[in-house]
Amino acid sequence: MEDWRQHPGNLDFTAAAKVEVLRVMLRIRRFDQKGMLFYCAGKMSGFLLQSIGQEAIAAGVRSLMGPGDHGLSGPRGSGHAIAAGIEMGPMMAEHFGKTGGCSKGKGGMFSFYAPDRNHWGCYGLAAAHTPLAAGLAFALKQREIPGAVVCFLGDGAVNQGVYHESLNLAGLFGLPVVYLIENNGYAMGTSVVRSSRFKDCLARRAETYDIDWDKFGDGDMYELRARVWVALERARRQQRPTVLEIDTYRYYGFHIADASSKKYRRPEEIEHAKETRDPIRRWKEVLIREGLVDEELCNVMDFAAKAEAEDAAKFAESSPPPRVEDIMQNVYWESDHDTPASRIGRHFFGE
Repeated sequence: MEDWRQHPGNLDFTAAAKVEVLRVMLRIRRFDQKGMLFYCAGKMSGFLLQSIGQEAIAAGVRSLMGPGDHGLSGPRGSGHAIAAGIEMGPMMAEHFGKTGGCSKGKGGMFSFYAPDRNHWGCYGLAAAHTPLAAGLAFALKQREIPGAVVCFLGDGAVNQGVYHESLNLAGLFGLPVVYLIENNGYAMGTSVVRSSRFKDCLARRAETYDIDWDKFGDGDMYELRARVWVALERARRQQRPTVLEIDTYRYYGFHIADASSKKYRRPEEIEHAKETRDPIRRWKEVLIREGLVDEELCNVMDFAAKAEAEDAAKFAESSPPPRVEDIMQNVYWESDHDTPASRIGRHFFGE
């Protein structure tokens, strides 16, 4: 078995960075758990999709991304947003529909934007963000800006036509983009084998577009980082796209109101996943074996994550709701800044 710790992608994976990955995973889980409590209490409306069980991917991939890299995700995007550095308070306020939210309470969970951190949001429609990722990558290449774009999507998005159009353009123009499929086994409530026709795996479809691909699981953080690193380096240095497929598992339904989640999945299946492949437990055990953490430190980090999530909820509750007169604000940058283009109704074109 290959020692992934010696892979070039992990040679600069410092002790502090390893512990930080665990901290990020804990923060993602505690945020989602707190959100679930408040959703069930009627404090939120709309959808609430959680990353519980899939934390390793968001934390691991972001630990490899540099200041020149960009990310965006599909509807299950809270973990990616936290890993990108968005604070819990504005995220929770966005869940609540309050003005303290990162999108002023107007978008809910499908709008965790942080342009200052190169995180370009979460998108509720399956694969709707895949052409945006291609556009971002095209801009990097045209402007000769070093960097890569990571587009997180679910297994339920891979059958959308726009995803395949995006792959065609990425392969045709040689775009520095990584399409990363988080395969949790179920497209909403339908298993992958019932929703997709494929040979070997979903990522292999990339061969049709002459795009490199890889498939692996989220069980070994060193392996995950090593194989994602290859794709990122291919994008940054060779201007070539990659499709990655990472096997993972979500503990809860497609969203919080998914009442059938224990019907299309046997309860025994869910419990077995929790017992044998919990990403936080697995990574914690690795760090304990390496002598980088102990149970006491893990408990301290977990307590801090819980406290942060609690403070985020308090911030969200105390934040005011949007005003009717604000309905036209934060729609177009041009309008918000009263530019000449906004006064003549030309937001994107010159005179």
